[in-house]
Amino acid sequence: MTEASVREFKMPDVGEGLTEAEILKWYVQPGDTVTDGQVVCEVETAKAAVELPIPYDGVVRDLHFPEGTTVDVGTAIIAVDVGGGSAAPAPAAGQPAAAAPAEEPKAAGSGRQPVLVGYGVATSSTRRRPRKGPEVPVQQASTAIQTELNGHAPAAPAATAPQAPAAPAGTDRPLAKPPVRKLAKDLGVDLTTVLPTGPDGIITREDVHAAVAAAVPAAPEPSVASAPAGDRAPASYDTTRETRIPVKGVRKATAAAMVGSAFTAPHVTEFVTVDVTRTMKLVEELKADKEFAGLRVNPLLLIAKALLVAIRRNPDVNASWDEAAQEIVVKHYVNLGIAAATPRGLIVPNIKDAHAKTLPQLAESLGELVSTARDGKTSPAAMQGGTVTITNVGVFGVDTGTPILNPGESAILAVGAIKPQPWVHKGKVKPRQVTTLALSFDHRLVDGELGSKVLADVAAILEQPKRLITWA
Repeated sequence: MTEASVREFKMPDVGEGLTEAEILKWYVQPGDTVTDGQVVCEVETAKAAVELPIPYDGVVRDLHFPEGTTVDVGTAIIAVDVGGGSAAPAPAAGQPAAAAPAEEPKAAGSGRQPVLVGYGVATSSTRRRPRKGPEVPVQQASTAIQTELNGHAPAAPAATAPQAPAAPAGTDRPLAKPPVRKLAKDLGVDLTTVLPTGPDGIITREDVHAAVAAAVPAAPEPSVASAPAGDRAPASYDTTRETRIPVKGVRKATAAAMVGSAFTAPHVTEFVTVDVTRTMKLVEELKADKEFAGLRVNPLLLIAKALLVAIRRNPDVNASWDEAAQEIVVKHYVNLGIAAATPRGLIVPNIKDAHAKTLPQLAESLGELVSTARDGKTSPAAMQGGTVTITNVGVFGVDTGTPILNPGESAILAVGAIKPQPWVHKGKVKPRQVTTLALSFDHRLVDGELGSKVLADVAAILEQPKRLITWA
């Protein structure tokens, strides 16, 4: 193997202009054979989690960054020997790494570095983020805190947790699934000290929590005789009462977008409570219809269709505000966003050209959107270009809310919980299925009349779903 046969794969721009991404999980290790197009790692940008394929065949020589490291776009993250030789051992700590091969040529006529996806960021000197320091076991961290506060180290506990057996020869780390590794990282637990109880020696979530519980020293018994108030030492901090979560990735991008939207667009929110009993009956009928066999049919499907009809009747609501040009841009298509809560935070993928879809097609698109979001596989492209959004807070049992607009959109509809309530129906008080809708809109381009018409149309359709046909 020669140094000339080693190729450095760089962090690509996977999010159309984003400058960094966090390595969530490696699927390969040094010595593994990889082929062109094989997924080698999963990274998270400010928009989504993305799997990265390697663009050539070879043997993995080195992983330059561990999981959990945030890396700038354009920085080499993995070295692959494309000459067919076996992987060489990674350089020891403190020794210089092997010289990287010459930089790949830039794209003709551009000042950008060619990358796997898109063109990346403009050519510049690449900053490498410092590697994270070694993880400190919870017991060591607790001892350090108490030493800082009390001036001396606490006595060692009488009983300690059993030590994990040594890893088998040839393995670099204990066996654990990615979610368990993330849990251990968040709690500051060194997995090499955890006793595994899972099948084949796999560390489980319960094992990590057990290690945390065993590592926290018992609180000292209060003294019978106490010192005067002025001479008392400050009480030791309870390190288990707070958890600090770094704000990054999707959560960081969402926070910035919501703050920008809230303080840029003047929000107005209107509410209406509506009897949706007939809509709920139609949902049950559609579930039994052969045209919807294998499709997910629920109230959200008809609510989405009702909003699309309302937009067709009031097209000026489907617009955006162009601050630079001082223009209102009316969209003649609807990319319908659906807010989805995921483990990585709130994301809003959208159904492209939802206005042109039939009801079965809309049901299929909704099902695909939800399942992809739950699996954490939503692509950045699926979250761009939305024109109007629905957020279903009713799934949490909430009656209504005042949603904040997605940046670049003019309206967002919040759907509350659907539940039986006493309602005047045909002159008599009867139990009916009722919900509350809330429509927030940008008052720069949607006035009260237009916003009211849209909300009233949605309510009217849900009260009498036959209007889906008569108003179509």
